[in-house]
Amino acid sequence: MQGYIDSIETMGLVDGPGIRMVVFLKGCQLRCLYCHNPETWDYVHSKIMTSDEIADMVKNNMSYYKNGGVTFSGGEPLLQPKFLIECLKKIKQLGIHTALDTAGHGIGQYEEILDYTDLVILDIKGITNEGYKYVTGQNLDEFNKFIEVVKQKNKKLWIRQVVVPGINNTVEYMKDLKKYLKQFNNIEKVELLPYHLYGVEKYKKLGIPYRLDGVEPLNDEDMEPFYAILKD
Repeated sequence: MQGYIDSIETMGLVDGPGIRMVVFLKGCQLRCLYCHNPETWDYVHSKIMTSDEIADMVKNNMSYYKNGGVTFSGGEPLLQPKFLIECLKKIKQLGIHTALDTAGHGIGQYEEILDYTDLVILDIKGITNEGYKYVTGQNLDEFNKFIEVVKQKNKKLWIRQVVVPGINNTVEYMKDLKKYLKQFNNIEKVELLPYHLYGVEKYKKLGIPYRLDGVEPLNDEDMEPFYAILKD
């Protein structure tokens, strides 16, 4: 089984616990206003790898990953379900922790994917259909299918929310987010990620209009009052 890979980070420290190999898969159906990886949207310029090659990379670095693990990110890893399942199975057979960094918008086979996933790092794009569609260009239907399976499987969760001026950097939104997250029973961490401009140059190189042109970035200090709301 072959997969379409954008890149692989061999010493990741933020996409799950411990030192991790992070596999960035190609493909995404969402067009988030603040996406900083537009080069992962389609399968152009992909590196083609097999699940055995991925597993061999893990084997060759077992001393690093035995107390960390492997995270599949993107793009959207759920768009390559068969390849993802094969990789997850082989990595679990090695006794290595697995994580899925996802926006939850795939094409099915969620039950089997999550059977071999220890941690879901879930990117929240919006909590109403109107807000979600404004940010991503899609509706919430597929995301809702995914999170229902996450809840059924009682998977451990890290929640990530990008905070963007003019979209969700309000007290009202954070209060609504807090209510929304109460549906999950197994949240280990909530991360508020300040909007940044790291991906703007990529849009220029790819000839894609950047739709948040002129929006000023935020910083970690700007997140403090919002964290206070979530913790209250």
